Amino acid sequence: MEVHFDAELWIWDARRTDTWTFVSLPGDVSDEIRELGGPRRGFGSMRVLVRVGATTWRTSIFPDSERGYVLPVKRAVRKAESLDPGDIAQVTVTVLDL
Repeated sequence: MEVHFDAELWIWDARRTDTWTFVSLPGDVSDEIRELGGPRRGFGSMRVLVRVGATTWRTSIFPDSERGYVLPVKRAVRKAESLDPGDIAQVTVTVLDL
């Protein structure tokens, strides 16, 4: 499953001093991923391949009770793509755990 969407970068409130930065997957995409079933890892995560701009990496998406699935965007990606919290990123997510 591969999805493309635009999303705003936001900082996780619980770890604000560590600047954990995420984007939220759209609600309909999160619902579709939940319906896929498949293996889940720690904290209910699923492995994904992500592309933001010219940067591609492997990571995991995590379920969030308020936002659906969320995707961490690491500092190296934000720096390479000149992104800061509040910016809108073009994101492609390919779910690997099917």
